[in-house]
Order: sequence, then structure tokens, then C-alpha cells
Amino acid sequence: MAVITISRQGGAGGVSVGNPLAKKLGYALIDEEIINMVAKDARVTSHWVRSIEKDAGGLIHRMIDGLISGKYIDRLTGDKKGYIDEKVYIETLYKVMPRIAEEDNCIILGRGGQYILKNFENVYHVLLAADKQDRINFMVEHHDFLPTNAKNIVEQFDIRRNRLYRKMGEVDYDKPELYHLVINTSKLSLERAADIIADLVK
Repeated sequence: MAVITISRQGGAGGVSVGNPLAKKLGYALIDEEIINMVAKDARVTSHWVRSIEKDAGGLIHRMIDGLISGKYIDRLTGDKKGYIDEKVYIETLYKVMPRIAEEDNCIILGRGGQYILKNFENVYHVLLAADKQDRINFMVEHHDFLPTNAKNIVEQFDIRRNRLYRKMGEVDYDKPELYHLVINTSKLSLERAADIIADLVK
């Protein structure tokens, strides 16, 4: 069948579109699995990978990148233990995501899939976007956050997303030309968005 990558702005409904879409198509929704595969390849814990994703571009990791060389880390860790920073994380994404795509019939959520798999056949790239206030409202309605907290979460998601793509050397991640389909979830319901993506693949 096909592979679908879903890129999304914070609060635009990535998982909330991905889950019903996966059910409609009989596909696997790949999210946490990527964390586990990256951890296995880098020989680190899944918790460490989650920390890298959460703190993408953060001060501590920038300091580590600037002060400690890769060769020094290799000497410290040897062959038995692994190490991961943002550079290793992205390099590992470029290894594991194509392996996921080769399995077919899956939906890959975030993590630069539109770039990593851009030259792969039978891969459809989708962007979910929405007005900022609608994204904040989504976090309040679907995740029970207070409005102030929801605003902070949406803004932090956008900051992390921006930092990840900058580390990948990309700055045009919301450019519509990158995608087969761009859906504004301020204008369409999440259910309708899932239907449209399913129709595209079928």
C-alpha cells in the first residue's frame, strides 16, 4: 500500500488524526516506536531519547556539543555503552525511518519524515496546520490543560519543532510544496481530515 508522514504544528491534531486514519486504513501509527528504535541503534535508554526530543536545541546539549568531542565520547563509552546527543539523534533517525518505511502500511508521526523520506516512492507527506488560538483551544478541550498552560505547551512544541528542523538544516518545514496535502484543522474537523488523507492514499 503506502506510507504516510504527518508533520503538524503543536495542537493541530497529529495523534488525533493519525489514530482514526490508522484504523481506516489498517495501518500502524508509528510514534513511540521510533523512540525505541533510535534508542536501540544508539545503545541508550528510551528515556534518554525522550529527553533529547523534549530538550531539542536546549542549552545543556548545545554546551555539550560545543565542549565535548565525539572522539572523546567514543573513548568514554567504548563499544558496550552508547551515547546520544542531537547530532546522533538526527543521524539515527535517517537510519531507522527508512527501515520503518520499507515495512509499508504505516503512518509516521513527526520527526522530519517529510525530509528523510522525500525521495521514497509511495510515501505521502501531510502537514496539519491551524490558527494558534485554535491550537490552544484544542489542548484545553482534548487534554484538559488550563488555557495558560495550553498556550505554553503549544509555543514550546513550536520551538522544539523549529530547533529540530534547524539541526536538520531545514527552515522551510511549513512550506506547502513539501507536502502532497496540507490540511487546516481550523477549517476542517479531525475526522474529516482523516477521511481526506485516507482518500488520497486509496
